[in-house]
Amino acid sequence: MNRRNFMQTAALAGAAPALAQQKEGALAPGFTPVEQPNVIWLFSDQHRAQAIASNGDPNVSTPNMDRMAVDGVTFSNAISGFPLCCPFRGSLLTGLYAHKCVPGHQYPLPKGQPTLAQPFKEAGYHTAWFGKWHLGGWQESQGRAAHYIMPQDMRGGFDTWVGYENNNSQWDCWVHGGQGKEAFHYRLPGYETDELTNLFIKHLKERAEAKKAGKRQPFFAALSVQPPHDPYQAPEEYMHRYRAGALELRPNVPRSAAIELQARRELCGYYAMVDNWDHNIGRIRKALDDLGMAFETHVIHLSDHGDMLGSHGQFRKMNPYEESIRIPFQISGEQPRYQQRAVGHNDVFINTPDIAPTTLGLCGIRKPDWMQGQDLSGWRRLDRPRPAKPDSAYLQTVIPTGHGYSVNKPYRGVVTADGWKYACFEGISYVMYNLNEDPYEQVNVAHNNRYAAERKKLIARVRQWAADTGDKFTFPDN
Repeated sequence: MNRRNFMQTAALAGAAPALAQQKEGALAPGFTPVEQPNVIWLFSDQHRAQAIASNGDPNVSTPNMDRMAVDGVTFSNAISGFPLCCPFRGSLLTGLYAHKCVPGHQYPLPKGQPTLAQPFKEAGYHTAWFGKWHLGGWQESQGRAAHYIMPQDMRGGFDTWVGYENNNSQWDCWVHGGQGKEAFHYRLPGYETDELTNLFIKHLKERAEAKKAGKRQPFFAALSVQPPHDPYQAPEEYMHRYRAGALELRPNVPRSAAIELQARRELCGYYAMVDNWDHNIGRIRKALDDLGMAFETHVIHLSDHGDMLGSHGQFRKMNPYEESIRIPFQISGEQPRYQQRAVGHNDVFINTPDIAPTTLGLCGIRKPDWMQGQDLSGWRRLDRPRPAKPDSAYLQTVIPTGHGYSVNKPYRGVVTADGWKYACFEGISYVMYNLNEDPYEQVNVAHNNRYAAERKKLIARVRQWAADTGDKFTFPDN
């Protein structure tokens, strides 16, 4: 018996006793408790989908993400429907659109709002969160968020929670957790991504030890790291790999001396951070392999939004451009023979509220009625129902973001399966692009009468999205 077959057999044999005690009422039709795998999120901040080698970026080295593109499925149309940290995280954890949950920057997760931790726990799972949270509502004017202690009832219902509200200082990262006499708050001894990965791998080892002791419990665990969010700095060995003058800029970075200088300088650190994150993804996957859990764990790699990095002369996020809204979304993990899994790239839209239902679906857990998103797990697990492809994805910023680097005005928009993008401000069109002909969005036809018929259809579609999700907005008539 080869090593992989041995690991698969051992994983299945060790899983049966504990899994048989799970609550069958939470399972989707056709699933039995013994089939339930683990699932993890590997979740970075401000990593645009374009900045992966296998997605065509000529500058960055991402061998572990590239491996996930080979042994997993990549959703090429993964969208950050509200490309800003707090609203994305609220939607990610609840399966709700931002206007129903966390409508803006530094808004808290509503008290009493359930997250995907609850349905996982009801199905017998252990749940854990490590790293950046940013759902406590802490305001910058109140002091440094890294030192804010998140109240127990604001931690999303996770069994294990080791995190921080916000940081933006990768070499000075503080984490806290526990409660009462077991509460802790301390400074990580090194670079944030490396140290949080250390904690995450330690947690995986604890789950493996419980399994060896005959107390195997399936788990959901999330690792949320701040890089490649600005400030753009990484450990020295990674910074040395990138040179500003040698980088190939995207075609939509304007040839302005000031914009290009800033873009090249920031991209050096940005790529170094992505490179370091990729290394740590490799560490986690090796740990799963070494611990005998690779065949029973789905690995989901994602980010909360992208980063403009000079495209269209803008920086950071918030706007509806491709560099801001397109995110990595890969579902990988070793493939047991009893679970047939799709691989390669697909063009299925997956928007932020769809991620929680899809994660639950990978484990055969029914989507709670309160989640608005769609379970798209059938596009990875071929033994799951495969839903129809969404015809579009909804874009929004609900309230002014307050950020100075990009658009600071509420908008609504849509990206369609036939290659159109449209966004509008209250009562007036903002941008409209034919992405098939203009993938770098350099020809805005939002006010060209030649495209009036197509614009009318797009306005109708985004208006329908608003109605379907309970959103309120004043749309242009045509």
